[in-house]
Amino acid sequence: MYNYLTQKPKQSAYLIILFLALFSTLYNAFLPLHGDEAYYWMWSHHLQTGYYDHPPMIAYLISLTNFISESEWGVRLVNVFSFSIAAVYIFKLSSEIFNEHIALNAVIIFSSVILVHAGYIITTPDSPLILFWTLSLYYSYKALFHKKWSDFILAGCMLGFMMLSKYTSILFIFSIILFILLKRRDILFNIKFYIAIIIAVAVVSPMLLWNYQHEWISFNFQLDHGSSESFTISLSSALEYILGQFIVFSPVFAAVLFFYLAKEKLYIKEEKLFFLALVTATTLLFFLYKSLFKSMALNYAAPAYVSAVILLAYIIAQYNLQKAFKIGLYIALFFTIIGRFGLLFYLEIFQDRMYGNKEAVALVQKHAQIGDKFYGDHLTIAALLNFYLQGHPQTDLAVSSRFSQYDMWREKEYLKDGLVLTTDPEELSLTKRYKSVELLETLTVQKGPKGSKTFYIYRVHDAIN
Repeated sequence: MYNYLTQKPKQSAYLIILFLALFSTLYNAFLPLHGDEAYYWMWSHHLQTGYYDHPPMIAYLISLTNFISESEWGVRLVNVFSFSIAAVYIFKLSSEIFNEHIALNAVIIFSSVILVHAGYIITTPDSPLILFWTLSLYYSYKALFHKKWSDFILAGCMLGFMMLSKYTSILFIFSIILFILLKRRDILFNIKFYIAIIIAVAVVSPMLLWNYQHEWISFNFQLDHGSSESFTISLSSALEYILGQFIVFSPVFAAVLFFYLAKEKLYIKEEKLFFLALVTATTLLFFLYKSLFKSMALNYAAPAYVSAVILLAYIIAQYNLQKAFKIGLYIALFFTIIGRFGLLFYLEIFQDRMYGNKEAVALVQKHAQIGDKFYGDHLTIAALLNFYLQGHPQTDLAVSSRFSQYDMWREKEYLKDGLVLTTDPEELSLTKRYKSVELLETLTVQKGPKGSKTFYIYRVHDAIN
C-alpha cells in the first residue's frame, strides 16, 4: 500500500487529506458538543474584536461555518477546514524544502497521530492557531529564503491572523526573530521585513485596542491561567508533560524526533533545517519549562508538531529509518483508532465531560414554560443550554463561577424567573439569590468506567437582586 502511494506522492497526499476531511465531517455528526465548543459557538453570535478568554478568530470562523450548518458537525467544520488546509501547506512546505516523497511522509505522520485527530474533533482556538501557524510557517520561510514582496505581504497577514487565534502564537514570533538574529541578520536591512511587521500589527490592532479598552483583561487572564503563583518545581508535572508528548505524537515518532533534535550536527549548519528545528524546539522547550511549575495540557505544545512532522519526515529519509517509520505509524494509528472508537461508542469513559449534557438539556426543555429564563452553574453548562434549547435562548449563570465572557455581557439585574441546570446540588446557593427554589428533576449518568454524575434541574422564582 505504501509503495503504491509513493508512486504519485502529491496525489496520494491530497487524497489522504480529502479522505480524512470527509471522514471527520461525518464522524463529528455523531458526537454531542463539548461545553467549550458551545461557549465558542455562542461567541460567534456575538462577534467582537476580543473576548475575555481568547482572541476572536475562533468566533469569526464559526460564524462562517454557521452559514453551512449550526449542528455539531457544522461547528466542527472549523476543525476540518483548519487541519485540512494545514496539511496541504505542510505538503507544500516539505516539497519546497526537500521533495514530494518526504512531503508525503510528513502528511502521513501528521494525519496519523492522535493529537491531530483530537484537533479534527473538538473545536477550540487551537484549530485556527494550527491553521495560521502553518500558513505563517510557510510564508515566513518563503519570505526569509526567497525575499519576494508577495511572500512578505502574505507572511505579515498570516502572522496577524495567527495572533488573532491564540496568544501562544507569540512563541512563533519569538522563533522567527531568533532565527533572523542568528542566521539572517541581512533581513533587518530589508524594507519588506518592516512592511510585513506593519501589516501584522495592522491586522492585530483591533484586538489590541479591545484589550486596552478593557484594561488588558484577556492578556492578564491568560498569564494567570498558564502560570503558577509559586516557583516550586514539580518534577511530576514535568514528567507528565514529557510522557504526554510520547502519547500524543506516538512513542516512536517522539523518540526519533527528540533524539535527532538533540544532535546538534543535524541542523546547525543547514539554515533550512535550523529554521524547522528552532520553531519546533522553542515551543516544546517553553512548555517543558512551564511544566516544571504547573501541569500543562497536552494540546498546548501542539503547534510545535507542524514543523516537527516535516523535520521528522526528513530525518526518516536522511537516515533510512523506514522500519522506525512503519512501527511509529502503526502505533500512532492504533492510538488514534482506539481514541476514535472510544469517543464514538464509550463517550462516558473517554470524555465524560461531553456525556449526558444533551440529555440533561432535553429534560430542561421538557419543563420549560413561556417566559422562562435559563441558567447554568458554569459557563459550559450555560453555553450548552444556549446551543441545545429550542430557539437558542440567551442564557446566563445563576450561581457563582469563575469570571467569563458572561460577566462582561451581563446586565445589572439579570436574574429572572426560570430554570437552572446544575451539576451539583445548589439549593443553598440559589436560595441566596431567589426567594423560591424548587428541585424539579435529577438525571444521573455514568462518569468514567465506574463513577456517576448527577444533573439537577431547579425552578426559581422571585430573584433577590
